[in-house]
Amino acid sequence: MSSKKNFSNEEKLARHQLIRTPSVGPITFKHLLATYGTALQALLHLPDLAAKGRRKTPLRVAKAEPIIKELRALKALNGMCLHLGEASYPNLLSHIDDAPPILYLRGHRHLLDAPSLGIVGARNASATSLRLTQAIATEMSEAGYVITSGMARGIDSMAHKASIKGGTIACIAGGLDIIYPKENAALYEEISKSGLLVTEIPLGISPQARHFPRRNRIISGLSLGVLVIEAAQKSGSLITAKCALEQNREVFSVPGSPADPRARGTNQLIKDGAVLVQSSVDILNEIKGLNDFSLHESEQGMPPFEALETDISISDQDRRNISALLSPSPISIDEIIRISGYPASLVLAIILELELANRAIRYPGNQVSSLAN
Repeated sequence: MSSKKNFSNEEKLARHQLIRTPSVGPITFKHLLATYGTALQALLHLPDLAAKGRRKTPLRVAKAEPIIKELRALKALNGMCLHLGEASYPNLLSHIDDAPPILYLRGHRHLLDAPSLGIVGARNASATSLRLTQAIATEMSEAGYVITSGMARGIDSMAHKASIKGGTIACIAGGLDIIYPKENAALYEEISKSGLLVTEIPLGISPQARHFPRRNRIISGLSLGVLVIEAAQKSGSLITAKCALEQNREVFSVPGSPADPRARGTNQLIKDGAVLVQSSVDILNEIKGLNDFSLHESEQGMPPFEALETDISISDQDRRNISALLSPSPISIDEIIRISGYPASLVLAIILELELANRAIRYPGNQVSSLAN
């Protein structure tokens, strides 16, 4: 039986408040819902959990009034929200560890139901790579694949322009009312009318450096695979490829000259096992077998997260012992359980308290690290 739900307006508002409350990220959001059942109930317990984790200042839940005002502005912009767990939320994205609890959309929502290929690459792309991007995006679009990218200069912009007739999704790193980069204003408007704009960032917030890796995981999370065309060794495109690998997506890469710094990242991807791509045929040969996973996976809504026990006895010494095992370097929570000898339920409950106290941060792959506080 499907666990996808229709939420009341009160619950939807509470979900906005929950994800906007300090120290609550996408993974913590899921654990809180698994434990308390609804965001409405989770909000009631947040201050007490944070206090138990020895938060220095009281945890203040995000206020409802600004969110209500913002949602009215979103509606005036012809935008909408999708909530993790709803039937309309993209199925493939819902199964990544840190799936966005809320997506803000403008354009044609149905594009989320089609199989997608992510295409990313250099902002200062070569003419040769831009032509190849145009050809591949056009051909993949004609083959029935929506092209998803990040609307950056260079490769991203070309991928959107080449696929706009067949369907393109632009994942952006700011609010839906913020056009970035400014030179893509015309492309932004065209995508809002013929394609789809997607973000997890609320209205009015400009893109910031920390937003781009979050955007990149959405590009890969919506896609069956990600194609990288030109990427330096420390580029954002490689972050998208890393996200794709962590999410068990296929990674495709176009080789380039060893003398071109823009090819060093893509060549390294191929050395590490990415599929070498010279044309769309190379992608189609690999990606066709993945369609069933995208379109016919059993409807199970939000992947199950273990509900935490709320009635277990936790001493201050227990909290100190678990806190002492954390460091700035991420460590597996399973390893903490093994080393500490504590029951998993107790360790998970303490880590949740530490997160809400802004003393720990959780990562995809069941890892956690300490935060200086």
